[in-house]
Parts: sequence; C-alpha cells; structure tokens
Amino acid sequence: MDRNLTILTTESRNERTMNIDAENTADILRIMNEEDQKVAVAVNAVLPDIEATVEYVVQSLKAGGRLIYIGAGTSGRLGVLDAVECPPTFSTHPSAVQGIMAGGAGAFTKAAEGAEDSEEGGVQDLQRIELTSADTVIGIAASGRTPYVIGALRYAKSIGAKAIALSCNENAAISQVADRAIEVIVGPEILTGSTRLKSATAHKMILNMISTASMIKLGKAYGNLMVDVNVSNYKLKERAVGIIEKVTAAPYEEAKKALEEANNEVKTAIVMIKTQTTVEEARTLLEKNDGYVRKAIEHSK
Repeated sequence: MDRNLTILTTESRNERTMNIDAENTADILRIMNEEDQKVAVAVNAVLPDIEATVEYVVQSLKAGGRLIYIGAGTSGRLGVLDAVECPPTFSTHPSAVQGIMAGGAGAFTKAAEGAEDSEEGGVQDLQRIELTSADTVIGIAASGRTPYVIGALRYAKSIGAKAIALSCNENAAISQVADRAIEVIVGPEILTGSTRLKSATAHKMILNMISTASMIKLGKAYGNLMVDVNVSNYKLKERAVGIIEKVTAAPYEEAKKALEEANNEVKTAIVMIKTQTTVEEARTLLEKNDGYVRKAIEHSK
C-alpha cells in the first residue's frame, strides 16, 4: 500500500468494527446503521460549500454552460447516476448535466480501476466534450487524491471553468487544484478503505442536493412539485396531470386537455389554467419570467 494512504481518514481503521467479522448478522447491521447516521451530520457541516457550488452551477446553466461530474470507480458512477436522472426529472437537455468516468462508459458496469491513475486521462476526457469557461466541473474522489480527477480539475480551472472538488478527507489533493472544495468527513468506514459505504452515501446526498437545488433555482419546481418533468410515458403523463390538478384545482379532464394542448409541457399547462390564457400566451409569460411558474402567474395580473 502507498504509505501516504494510511494517514487518510478514508483509509483509517474504525475502532468500533475491529471484530466485526465475529459479530452476528443483527449486530453487523446495527453497527452499519449507526455509522450511517453520522453521514447526514457530516453533510450538514459542509452546507456553506455546497451552497457556493449550487450558485456556480446555476450561473453556468443560465449562461448556457453545463454541469460536468467527473470521477473514477464508485465516485464516477455516482456522478453518472445523478446526471442521467436530470433529463427525465427536470426536462434538461442530455448535454446539460453530464457524468464522465475514468475508463469510459463501459467502466460503469465493469471496473476499470487502473484508468484513475492518469492525470492526462482526465484532461483528455474534458477536452473530448469541448469543455468551456461557461461550464462547472465537479471532480469526485473519496480519497481526494485520484490523479484522473486532479488532472481534470486542474485543466478545468486553467481554461476558466469553475472547478469543484468533492472528497472525504481534509486538505485533499484535489482541493488544492479547485476553486472550491467540499470535504465531507464521515470518519473511517466499517470495512477499512471501502468508500462505497459512508463516503459514497455522503457524496450521493451532496450530488442530490446540488442538482436538485440548482434545478429549483432555475424554475423547475412550483412549491414542492416537479413542474418540468419530461412526459415520456404513460406513468409520467398521469403524474403530470396530477401535478396540474394539485396546482390549479382543475378537474382531471381539464388538466389532461391543457397538458395535451401544451404539447405535454406541464409548466405551460399550469400557467394556461391559472391565468386563463392560450398556449402561446402562457409560453410568452414563462419566457418573460425566466421559466418560473410562480412569477409568470403573478406577473399576468
């Protein structure tokens, strides 16, 4: 083992689990659950850094830039997971939020761990998608020292893109090459070095927060409803109609008719009903109010 690894929190031995191999199943699960409860507390401690990251992401997306997650192994997979959920949930263009993994798309289902050792690989993958200064790049590495991520963040910063480092160790190497660092310290894993556990859980929570908060700030929610959902199948159409019913108090058939007239655009349908306008007028109201349903309704009066 690299001797430098032994000083990392993510590689430290957990005193509570020294004899976990001798525990019964119930106790193994209890210990895991108790350790997992520490994750939300650790995330709470880095909320200011997450907030700053959300502001960067919103600025990028408003300016026509993109949110790019990049990482290796579990960290890379978490970025991909968050990215692929954005189009169906928020009707974003597939290119707006992207997840990049060391080793390429095939590494999502079959480990290509050696790919993480190349700084140049991180640079090349960002060059391949033609990264620009309008983009925000979030480099994810639980250890905070993955060469692939270091190379990617250093390159992103060098061309003027916002570079964010997400790790689980203090004073992480990736933090040193970023504009902003999120270092969420969850403590030693129950299995030493297995960062797919607490570290990955913390990172999943944070990525959820970043993308969801950013989309809310971009007008893709009304109250706590997903009003920019992509209506791509029967289930989602029924959900969309239900959302319109909740917001407007319109009966089912009226909500469904408005949705169909609006070409399955939930926000447009809501504004049509709430402001008693045509499809074209509702779209104009939304355009004038940066896509915010609440503002479009208020400013129609």
